[in-house]
Amino acid sequence: MKDFDNYFLQIEEPNRSCLLAVKSIILQFNPAISIAWKYSMPFFCFRNKMFCYFWINKKTNKPYIGFVEGKRIDHPTLLQEKRSRMKIFNLEPNEDLPIEEIKLILQKAIAVYPVSS
Repeated sequence: MKDFDNYFLQIEEPNRSCLLAVKSIILQFNPAISIAWKYSMPFFCFRNKMFCYFWINKKTNKPYIGFVEGKRIDHPTLLQEKRSRMKIFNLEPNEDLPIEEIKLILQKAIAVYPVSS
């Protein structure tokens, strides 16, 4: 995944370290999660279905995790804004990561995918 890895090299600190840490959390969360490069951005797939992705907010220059099936996930920190399907979880790169909250959201996100996929 050359493009996936190169994405992180192009991001400035502290966003790079933040996203690399979250990448590890996501990949270790469930063995059915894999990486992919789609739409010129790093994606994570769950059982080969698009699951979540990383992006940097252009206005704030802060990273976030976008959840593809976000509209089906109920969590107070997920923002839908003007998106019809996805919700985002904003990350604060200069603060400690809310690891347990990220894991809870990942658990809720996985639950919306059919078991027989």
